[in-house]
Amino acid sequence: MHTSTLIKIRGYHLDLYGHVNNARYLEFLEEARWEFLEKQADLAQFMSSGLGLAVVNININYRRGAYMNELIDIQTSLSRIGGKSAVMKQVIYLQGTDKLVADAEITFVITDIKTQKAVALEGELLAQLQAWQNPVV
Repeated sequence: MHTSTLIKIRGYHLDLYGHVNNARYLEFLEEARWEFLEKQADLAQFMSSGLGLAVVNININYRRGAYMNELIDIQTSLSRIGGKSAVMKQVIYLQGTDKLVADAEITFVITDIKTQKAVALEGELLAQLQAWQNPVV
């Protein structure tokens, strides 16, 4: 299961070559992750719990350029949960097609805001993340 986020490519997303600049994909992917989280969790409650999310690694594969006025569809899912980290899979398609624009894996940890240390993914926290693997679309 996944959430889907649509983004229209605007002129300010482009580089001198007329396609989306590679750095913009980080912003697109972050926008889609926020949408995923908004659909899965009560973010205000999560943030008031003293916990936070921190990205620790991003791997992006660029497959096809994206151009002005195209719509991209970013599909986001939680693919793996480990002992202290988890991985989100994000796939970007040209909307309405099977044309792959990019794909990425984002590893994150949940941190204790006071100590800035990653916490173990166990108990209630693990159960919450496992629920995110079957998101409400």
